[in-house]
Amino acid sequence: MPDGEEAAAMDEATGTSADPASSDAAEGTSKAALDTVLDTADRPSAWARALPPLIDQHSHGALHGELGLGSFEAHLAAAVGSGTTAPAGTTFFDSWTGLAVRRWCPPLLGLEAHCAPVRYLARRRELGAYRAGRLLLRGAGIGAFLLESGSPGELTSADELAAAADGPVHEVIRLEPLVEEVAGTSGSVDSFIGNTAEALYAAAQHATAFAVGITFCDETPPDPREVRRAADRWLGGRTPRARPTDPALLQHLLWSAVATGLPVQLHCADPQPLAGFLRATAGAGTDLVLLPCRPHHRRAAQLAAAFAHVYADAGPRPGETLGEAPFGKLLFSTGARALPELYVTGARLFVRSMARLAAEWVADGFCTRPEARRIAALVAAGTARRVYRLDAAASGTG
Repeated sequence: MPDGEEAAAMDEATGTSADPASSDAAEGTSKAALDTVLDTADRPSAWARALPPLIDQHSHGALHGELGLGSFEAHLAAAVGSGTTAPAGTTFFDSWTGLAVRRWCPPLLGLEAHCAPVRYLARRRELGAYRAGRLLLRGAGIGAFLLESGSPGELTSADELAAAADGPVHEVIRLEPLVEEVAGTSGSVDSFIGNTAEALYAAAQHATAFAVGITFCDETPPDPREVRRAADRWLGGRTPRARPTDPALLQHLLWSAVATGLPVQLHCADPQPLAGFLRATAGAGTDLVLLPCRPHHRRAAQLAAAFAHVYADAGPRPGETLGEAPFGKLLFSTGARALPELYVTGARLFVRSMARLAAEWVADGFCTRPEARRIAALVAAGTARRVYRLDAAASGTG
């Protein structure tokens, strides 16, 4: 959008104006700025216009089929970190994520915000899963997606998500399901090792990044003999759809992925045990992106600050992580799985958090309005575009 319109949108979001007198008054009154930004953050147009379209660096896709109240709540429970059903007389709509769904998703389906969950789900069924999903994904404010492959078949593929969201989707190859496929066509340990190397090479020709779940990795690649023993144990005892868990095998996969030069996403509960590995890969020419579990986002940001090739997810509270790392080392993601609503809530909560930060920083004189726009744009999209080479991918040169 034109610079003048972008500045006006950002000024509205931060409760300031291009007029010097009104700007001075707003910057001198932090509470007034915050009150204004909370209002405009609820109306995503102001900050959504001030920011570039978001790039969601990590998600899994949305479900295809219809959902009743019970199945919707089950996926909502997973989103809030619960592995059980809600106790009698309670609901997962009474959670931070549940409230966010009720606030921002009903208007996208033609209902008033905060309507009853049963009414929302009835409207969802009335529209049909495909149409409702399209409306939600296209209304989320996300311009591009990085989709982790290897998820169960009931979730949208990259092509399906791209069609529903009307935006580009870039594939992130998860290593564990990739090697699981290789195991199904390998008759021996030797063939498995060779086929894994070939599969990684082939995937690197079209993937945007790799991803793996890992809790620890040594500072040197594992001994090939130990990798063979680990492969032999896994192949001999594996059951259908069983993913590798042996540390030697996972570390072999990780080091092999690093050797391709593509960015690698590291799913880690606590990133601290990976510090030695991060240090050891400093000269490898491969960017690593930490995707930790709560409450470890601050530590991930600190590690991103410590190593030039390491980046971190901004997390659900970017105000915490932005204080721990250079702004160009943090990236936005929704982590959405199954429910298209989670793309909406992840994006809106991020925009709201960044709007709140901008209001505080500008009102306190910590930065200028243009600087606030630039910083927010880095986390929202700019760093992801650079790390994952999305401009090169779009032009066909990547």
